[in-house]
Amino acid sequence: MDVSALFNAMPGAIAQGLIWGIMAIGVYITFRILDIADLSVDGTMCTGAAVCIMLMQKGYHVAAAMAIATLAGMLVGLVTGLFHTTMGIPAILAGILTQLGLWGVNLKIMGKANQPINVDKYDLAVSLRYIKRVAFYKNSIFVVFLFMIVVIGILYWFFGTELGSSLRATGCNENMARAQGINTNFNKVLGLMISNGLVAFASACLGQYQGFADINMGKGAIVIGLASVIIGEAIFSRIFKNFALKLLSVGIGGVIYFIVLQIVIWLGVDTDLLKLFQALIVAVFLAVPYWKGKHFNKGKKLAATAEKKEA
Repeated sequence: MDVSALFNAMPGAIAQGLIWGIMAIGVYITFRILDIADLSVDGTMCTGAAVCIMLMQKGYHVAAAMAIATLAGMLVGLVTGLFHTTMGIPAILAGILTQLGLWGVNLKIMGKANQPINVDKYDLAVSLRYIKRVAFYKNSIFVVFLFMIVVIGILYWFFGTELGSSLRATGCNENMARAQGINTNFNKVLGLMISNGLVAFASACLGQYQGFADINMGKGAIVIGLASVIIGEAIFSRIFKNFALKLLSVGIGGVIYFIVLQIVIWLGVDTDLLKLFQALIVAVFLAVPYWKGKHFNKGKKLAATAEKKEA
């Protein structure tokens, strides 16, 4: 095994991890703040890239294309939210229905299953070619990290406002929030819109980075997003207490996930088993909080027993 090959692959893994880290921040909003498992992100992860790339092909500036892609993602969140709040469909089923419907919508947006975009013909914000030997301000790792910091800053400000605090209260205790006069249905829809908007923004970055939008690019996205959230929490939960740092830990979780995945590939694992190893990686990090809790609870019980005996 060539160690230099692993190091050469690391910049790409870090760039992808940062992109998926932004997506994971969107998942964090629904999964941790709203306490909703939103499965529509698998479809949104294709929608953002599809809208961005098709608009750029029609001559739109990359910034405008990414902004419209983000709005398209927010529209997806609106649909999921309305399914859940106005039609009484459980959140997980609402997400599945939206994801199912997006398959046809994404195909209509792209016109076919795959749409490429060439870095030589279009001025992309991020690209695999911008990983090495380019000015730092154009380097994909720097650009995506800057995007992540801006996203975290905006979210930190928003969730400190009255509206943002009411959204957090909705996820914390919906009945109590409703008793305080908070419109919890509105907050659920808003949270889903923000979440899917971030997922679509990350998707627009990913489509540019890999050079194409594909109808299957969102498959398993929710698993990667949840893995990033769990990894970040498992490693940094006792260090990062501030809300902004918690969001940053989710982004770092995405990077760690792709670094581990790159190491697995470097070790020569059969690519047919790659999905299996992805599932195992997620399973291990999901188990870490449980193991930690069990260990610390056991320690506390032993300490309490010892104190009783001494008394």
